[in-house]
Amino acid sequence: MGYNALMFPEFHIGDVVKMRKAHPCGGFDWKIYRLGADIGLECLTCQHRVFLSRRELAHKLKTLTPVSPVDEVPPTPQNSDEQ
Repeated sequence: MGYNALMFPEFHIGDVVKMRKAHPCGGFDWKIYRLGADIGLECLTCQHRVFLSRRELAHKLKTLTPVSPVDEVPPTPQNSDEQ
């Protein structure tokens, strides 16, 4: 039996999460660098990397700061030499 996808927040690579308890280095903020069955997190203070299950991360999560989308520049039309 799988987990209910509506129960857990949606994560994206580059999102910053703030945990309820501090890491031993004193940092609360972590960046998501890998998604899958487990989620890879990197401490923004000491760059230590850990893996947490989605359920464990949802339990330990205090706030989720989504990565801001990059403004996409529309492709410029290429000049064609039709003479």
